Amino acid sequence: MESPIGVVLATTVELALVTTLLLLLIATPLAWWLARSRSWWKEVAGALSALPLVLPPTVIGFYVLIALGPDSPLMVPLQWFGVRTLAFTFTGLVIGSLFYSLPFALQPLRTAFEAIGERPLEVAATLGAGPLDRFLTVAVPLARRGFVSAAILVFAHTVGEFGVVLMIGGSIPGHTEVLSTRIYTLVESLQYGAAHQIAAGLVLFAFVSLFALLMIERRSTRIAL
Repeated sequence: MESPIGVVLATTVELALVTTLLLLLIATPLAWWLARSRSWWKEVAGALSALPLVLPPTVIGFYVLIALGPDSPLMVPLQWFGVRTLAFTFTGLVIGSLFYSLPFALQPLRTAFEAIGERPLEVAATLGAGPLDRFLTVAVPLARRGFVSAAILVFAHTVGEFGVVLMIGGSIPGHTEVLSTRIYTLVESLQYGAAHQIAAGLVLFAFVSLFALLMIERRSTRIAL
């Protein structure tokens, strides 16, 4: 049974919001380490985290689906709580989205942290600020535009996901169906008019998101000059 478009929209927005919030928490310390570390293998970690940029979404979706399946060793601890699988669940969608959208949070944050330079942190250190204090009171405020850019990119990218969410969620009405998979379902049933309405809305949303990013970048450039 086809769920109302309002339910599909709510699921899409919820997925994007949860993914954005979690990725900002996860990517911030990782981006800080990548920006500050002098270890040679940080680039290995950087390359691994950027794999979703070049891998087909179905590849990521396939491996996450296997990892969340009932036969996966990763699911053994959860079986004690009666959870056999996270595949085809909203939680599974969130996990897949975290992997797929990680570069879109990590790269803006890493760039923002690298742009701070050493001087502000050295000044804070001479005033007695510890490492955590310097990070929270100096680095994070100076990198705020990186956080805004990361949030916009992750949210917009998650809204537009298709291959990953279809592989992991299966587009179950009322549970894992999002706007991108609804378009696919409508096209399969030859409902091109309804598909066009949703697709046009996503095109407009993508344009607004990119325009906002360009304005943030332009403002940052003017301040730097």
